[in-house]
Amino acid sequence: MKRIVGYIRPHKLEAVKSAIAAVGVSGLSVSDVRGTGNSEEKPTWFGGDEQLIALPIRSKVEVVVADDLAEDVIEAILSHARTGEPGDGKVFVEKVLDSVRIRTEERGLDAI
Repeated sequence: MKRIVGYIRPHKLEAVKSAIAAVGVSGLSVSDVRGTGNSEEKPTWFGGDEQLIALPIRSKVEVVVADDLAEDVIEAILSHARTGEPGDGKVFVEKVLDSVRIRTEERGLDAI
């Protein structure tokens, strides 16, 4: 199993969510986060004014999938989150050793 974590622009969330669902993955978690990567800070339009936002808002999308779906999910995120501008985000992939569904105690792939 793999856990895929994508940090994306908030306005790309619906497209990414739909693309992940089209791959056949129904379970995901989304959080609103703030952070900065390697891009230089530059003024942006926010609330009708140009402001310097040191820690821009991003959406964090997390999904745990079987190994054979991992590349499809990664590609779905990449193709639907990309604008071509600095600050598009990042995707991280981690191995998941096990999972347990609390209600039924199912383990592994059955639990996701």
